[in-house]
Amino acid sequence: MNYLFDPAHWTGADGIPNLIGEHLLYSVIALAIAAAIAIPVGIYIGVTGKGVFLIAGLANALRALPSVGLLILLVLLISPAFPSKMGYILPSLIVLVLLAVPPILTNTYAGIRAVDAAAVDAAKGMGFRTTKILTDVQLPCSLPLVLSGVRSALLQIISTATIAAYISLGGLGRLLIDGKAQNDYSQMVAGAVLVALMALFFDQLLAIITRRIVSPGLTRRLVKTAAAADTVKIPATV
Repeated sequence: MNYLFDPAHWTGADGIPNLIGEHLLYSVIALAIAAAIAIPVGIYIGVTGKGVFLIAGLANALRALPSVGLLILLVLLISPAFPSKMGYILPSLIVLVLLAVPPILTNTYAGIRAVDAAAVDAAKGMGFRTTKILTDVQLPCSLPLVLSGVRSALLQIISTATIAAYISLGGLGRLLIDGKAQNDYSQMVAGAVLVALMALFFDQLLAIITRRIVSPGLTRRLVKTAAAADTVKIPATV
């Protein structure tokens, strides 16, 4: 842990703040692209019921991809077309997006399909059109599962973004790769600790955001609160 407490490692282009910033940049871009792909597709499959078996198989296949092997393959294929640093950044983002798509896609689909059919029928009975049922009933009710998928995807991205260092990019993976090359175990431990702390921080941040934006009725917080209040009000019997 001495590496973390050395002020020299917190300044300069290779300093820890800069590495954290690069790690976050890769993670946020990959998550945004994955969400832009997976959420619309998950909504479409959830509403129409089409392509369930295809998507289930595809999601399982993407989960089984070897990240490092795929990264090296993509670098060999893409980097000749990009003389700049983009030839290495693009393969890293593709690998991270492929890892993040399955949890968001499957949770979005499952969230839409899990909406109470009685609520959908009631909306139809009130004259709601398909789009309004989706925006006013199905999406709000499926939000807990959708956000759970985003949360899972972000944790996978943060933990896997270290592979960018294998192809000479930045991020906290640099501490692991450089530490291994120099037999500097203190540096490797520092890298592992920082990645773990970042994952824990964003996991808790998304948990707080979920509690803020999801209706308490969907998470049963009101039911638990009411049950606890009733328990307190019950007079003690002798």
